[in-house]
Amino acid sequence: MATWNLDRAHTEVGFSVRHMMVSTVRGRFTDFEANVHIDEEHPDASRVGAVIQAASLDTGAEDRDAHLRSPDFFDVEQYPEIRFESTRVTQPKDGRVSVEGNLTIKDVTRPVTLQGEFHGPATSPWGQRAVGFELTAELDREAFGLTWNQALEAGGVLVGKTVKLQIGAEVNAAVEALT
Repeated sequence: MATWNLDRAHTEVGFSVRHMMVSTVRGRFTDFEANVHIDEEHPDASRVGAVIQAASLDTGAEDRDAHLRSPDFFDVEQYPEIRFESTRVTQPKDGRVSVEGNLTIKDVTRPVTLQGEFHGPATSPWGQRAVGFELTAELDREAFGLTWNQALEAGGVLVGKTVKLQIGAEVNAAVEALT
């Protein structure tokens, strides 16, 4: 099993959620790390772990971001990290991939399944081997303690219950140290 390094310049961790039941707010996390171990002979033995700094969220609106960082939502001072640890990776031969694991937000851990596409391997012009993933999942934010909301006068709520997570990642094969 080989270790692969996250290429942060070609990786994005994004999310989207309904706003007032009429539009969608999109955002991303800008500070994250991942440990990726890929077994090319036995893809089902592969595994991934990730840590996201909750305070790094960015929706493009400073007031909204401050509210999301507050105790009403992520409470980043009390719970600075969002963690994911895979428990099972399934990669059929059709380029699809499924990554099951445990997601922890605000010290609440729930199983989630990320599904999507696996791309590669490819070799860059500089000789670096790389693979990519495009993964998505839908999360019930309330199941993770993100329960703040506000009822709207005409019905519905300010913030949707379902959050769509989108991850686009590129990882590069680690270069073995020479001894």
